[in-house]
Amino acid sequence: MPETLTLESREVSVTPTPQVIDGPAETPLSARLANVVEASLIWIVLFGGWFLAAEYTPLGDNPLIPGPLVTARALWEALPELWQGTISSFTILVPGFLLAALLGIVSGLGIGTSPRLQRAFFPFARVVAPVPPTVYIPYAIAILPTFKLSAIFVVFIGAFWPIFQNAAAGAHALEERYRDNARTLGLTGFEYHWRVVFPAALPHIFSGMAVGLGFSFILLTVAELFGANAGLGRFVQYYADFADYPKMVAGILYTGLVTFLAMTGLEKLKRRALFWQR
Repeated sequence: MPETLTLESREVSVTPTPQVIDGPAETPLSARLANVVEASLIWIVLFGGWFLAAEYTPLGDNPLIPGPLVTARALWEALPELWQGTISSFTILVPGFLLAALLGIVSGLGIGTSPRLQRAFFPFARVVAPVPPTVYIPYAIAILPTFKLSAIFVVFIGAFWPIFQNAAAGAHALEERYRDNARTLGLTGFEYHWRVVFPAALPHIFSGMAVGLGFSFILLTVAELFGANAGLGRFVQYYADFADYPKMVAGILYTGLVTFLAMTGLEKLKRRALFWQR
């Protein structure tokens, strides 16, 4: 984030100056292992209970509830198919989410800094934003020429509103001293939004992007259940229709892993972008 702006050969700070620190202290290996164990504790308990129930109780004889070993073998066998499904799903998720992020940030910052636009747009947003995006799926499939465009539209709708609302909130919450500094420096228009409003609103924007990304995965999977020929949601639905429950459960676990990796990547990007908050 730019820290200083130049005016008549002088440098005047308009944003919080990040504290220069030596970096986080090295965490001992034992502490890191303890953190990993704590973060994995619930999963260890769940998988342990699943294994014990499948191996030592009558629940293991139920074909609707495959054991972890059977599911692991099904996951291994289905990995090539799941990888192809991942690529297909990402051709829907990535353009829908990126378009939502771009338009949500630009419109949120613009409206969040303009009282006139807020009065005009916020009543509309309060009505439209709470509508569940899933209600658009049948209509989008009916009016758009291809299923992929329909799915991208649904992902876009699901991700747009959280990003827009958080960007607008971040811009609206800009501290008055930054506005005063910007006026003193004569910053207006694009330069004001880029150098002052955008960096100050970044924490809110990343919060909205995290919510939007979660919604995007949910809506992607739901959209693929309606008529996709490939994708992670289609994989789960296909094997559920044929009562191949080990592969169905494997698909659910794999989809959860992909979602986790995507959210982790966004969190790492946030920590890198918001370096002054370390």
